[in-house]
Amino acid sequence: MKKLLLLLVLGLLAFAGIGVANILSGPPTGTTLTRNASQDAEFLKIALMLERGCANCHSTETKMPFYAVIPGAGHLVRHDIEVGRRYFDVTRELDGADGGLVSEVALAKTEWVIEAGTMPPLQYVALHWDAMPTSEEKRLLMDWIRRVRGERFAHEGLEPGTPLATAVVRPLRATIPTDPAKVALGKALYNDKRLPGDDTLSCASGHDLAKGGVDRLQFSKGVRDQIGPINAPTVYNAALQFAQFWDGRAATLEDQADGPPNNPLEMDSNWPQILEKLNRDEAFLAGFNAVYPEGPSKETVTHAIAEFERTLLTPNAPFDRFLRGEADALDADQQAGWARFQERGCTMCHVGELLGGRSFEWMGRTGNYFADRGTPVTDADAGRFNVTKNEADRYRQKVPTLRNIAQTPPYLHDGTAQDLATAVDVMGKYELGVTLEPGETVQIVR
Repeated sequence: MKKLLLLLVLGLLAFAGIGVANILSGPPTGTTLTRNASQDAEFLKIALMLERGCANCHSTETKMPFYAVIPGAGHLVRHDIEVGRRYFDVTRELDGADGGLVSEVALAKTEWVIEAGTMPPLQYVALHWDAMPTSEEKRLLMDWIRRVRGERFAHEGLEPGTPLATAVVRPLRATIPTDPAKVALGKALYNDKRLPGDDTLSCASGHDLAKGGVDRLQFSKGVRDQIGPINAPTVYNAALQFAQFWDGRAATLEDQADGPPNNPLEMDSNWPQILEKLNRDEAFLAGFNAVYPEGPSKETVTHAIAEFERTLLTPNAPFDRFLRGEADALDADQQAGWARFQERGCTMCHVGELLGGRSFEWMGRTGNYFADRGTPVTDADAGRFNVTKNEADRYRQKVPTLRNIAQTPPYLHDGTAQDLATAVDVMGKYELGVTLEPGETVQIVR
């Protein structure tokens, strides 16, 4: 009620004439967004629109508005900006000029809020009446989003320019080019127990292909039954994720394969020790040298494992067939769940062919997840911050893929959700700020 009264007062002041300061102070201009768009006439029109409205809350280049000096207003404005940045930074993630990087998730978020009409919010427009995009601007923005998505993110198996190629969620590709000999070698190494220091486990121990590519434990066990700090993500389709591990500390599958052998809680080994073991096996060495003439090394071993993992794709699921037009591939409840999944905004983060794996998102964006969890915050909870040391990244975790999700309990980075229904309800509450009806949850889980 207090917030509502404050907004009403601010609105009255704006329409009484004090709002003319909005014209004088204005939104941030000349941000990274428009500077980088200066050579792209099409995107510059869009960038100017986004800068005029979105950049006021969704950017580190925000300028505090004139009314922030009103008692109580400054606190409210700073809170709204903080929340806005948690969703995404428009000047960092939506730079589409000159081949620059553009986040697929930022495209999805922008598309969803425009289609749902949730942005800009009415209380913002009351004081920034020029921030509401026109119908023509919306059309330009949506056309640009779909074009960029089709050009940069749709895989070769989709017909360019078609609705399926430009959709926020797309069918999974069938293959990634690999070398069969290296794949076979990598498969053997994936199951090789000489990688850990005590020869007791393998990559397959924590990422069991018969269990959806995970171990189905809250936290994985390493050598000497040591317990790790975070839930093991699936290895299936990992090759298509934009980074590896929950905090994204590994850019590639090769980087990821280099991690566990050196981790004292996992394999507790090192490459000189591993290579010494492999080089003692004459039969293995002969086969390895036939594939990699340079012989075993950290680089060749991790490359072989990564090459095998690139084959672990799971295409042509019923959902893929449904997306391609096979209407009866999903039953009525599943189709209703898919519709609800989109309506609630889940596709703002669970995007692309993986339905995830494309961004780091704040855990507890619309509620204090860690306080409600009731257990101490851990180093693993800090997420992306552990890599960047940027406070804006604290509590950001990589969005998991939803592919084969029913096979990989428990859920969330901390493994606290024992079933999908719990995970869906947690995401609704802490990421979308909604309480899902039981029937909705059941349909989404289906």
